Amino acid sequence: MHIGRALRKDSLPEVLAAEHRSAMSVVFFAGPIRMGALATAERVSAPAMTKTVALLEREGMVKRAPDPDDDRAVLIRATPKGATTVRRGRDERVRRIERALAQLRPEARQRVAAAIGDLEDIIDLLEKDDRRRVASLPSL
Repeated sequence: MHIGRALRKDSLPEVLAAEHRSAMSVVFFAGPIRMGALATAERVSAPAMTKTVALLEREGMVKRAPDPDDDRAVLIRATPKGATTVRRGRDERVRRIERALAQLRPEARQRVAAAIGDLEDIIDLLEKDDRRRVASLPSL
């Protein structure tokens, strides 16, 4: 949590609040996603997510499109501007982590490197669990 919090204070000027950037990342990485699934993924109400998506639309970061599987539903998609914003933020966070790692003593860097595989396994397990949870939700 502390690393994530520190990384949110990135050096790039952001017009979006942390919760908007988070929703934008879900849209980018999850691909086209229904509003209800996005709200669930972000653990907010549907009305709150509707407001977030409206803001992201005004900023040119996402676009709504009809869901080809259900005429009543819409899919939220990242625009090129939204995709670029997410990639730029991720790249900046990676650079910040690299700079921080470079400041560690060699023994500390070795311990971090030795733990990477296990940490990636944990992330994979958590992401699989999230995908299963979202997939099991009723279509909204």
